[in-house]
Amino acid sequence: MPTVLLTGSSRGIGAATAGALRARGARVIGHSTRGDDRDTIAADFLDPPAPQQLWEEALDRSGGAIDVLVNNAGLFAANPLDASDIAWLDAWEDTLRINLTAAAQLSRFAIRHWLDRGTGGRIVHIASRAAHRGDSPEHWHYAAAKAGMIAMHKTIARAYAARGILSFAIAPGFVDTAMAGDYLATRGGDDLLADIPLGRVATAEEIAAMVAFCALDAPPSMTGAVLDANGASYVR
Repeated sequence: MPTVLLTGSSRGIGAATAGALRARGARVIGHSTRGDDRDTIAADFLDPPAPQQLWEEALDRSGGAIDVLVNNAGLFAANPLDASDIAWLDAWEDTLRINLTAAAQLSRFAIRHWLDRGTGGRIVHIASRAAHRGDSPEHWHYAAAKAGMIAMHKTIARAYAARGILSFAIAPGFVDTAMAGDYLATRGGDDLLADIPLGRVATAEEIAAMVAFCALDAPPSMTGAVLDANGASYVR
């Protein structure tokens, strides 16, 4: 079974995904800002060199071969329009660095690794419904980052399919995680569910099942696909 580098593996979707992949026999090298256990590498993506340091350490731990990259690490923090100019810009740049630029750096390292080995590989990007529908007035930066991730994913899929490098993206709506909990509460809690025909938000385990499918089972012809998981709140 493959070796998987999974960013943001300490909680929420990441923790559920690590469990789902390990249950299938995959070796998972996790990542968090602090590093939580011996299977997790510490890297703070606000530091520009951190993604490269993570990749190199993961490659060393894996014995020189990583088969799957899951870009899951994310930052979801409000950025009010009336914040000071510097605070607004700092929040914008932090969100894009963690949610998009770090994922781009890791995707580049992975693609170069697979091209050198001639073996192919898979990338799974955790995007968001916000990439298609937009988000709240305080989350321009989050929507923009996730839209950029979708565009990057499609470009990777088109550019490298012939070399056996496959790219998949998953675009959840709200997911029952700590990251979404505060947002749901401030946006009306249960009242917000009226916008979701399914009547509930997704669970982390549902998203993890989709990640595991893309990482291990999805047929090559699915490369370039974006899988929605939003309870029919945004149907494309």
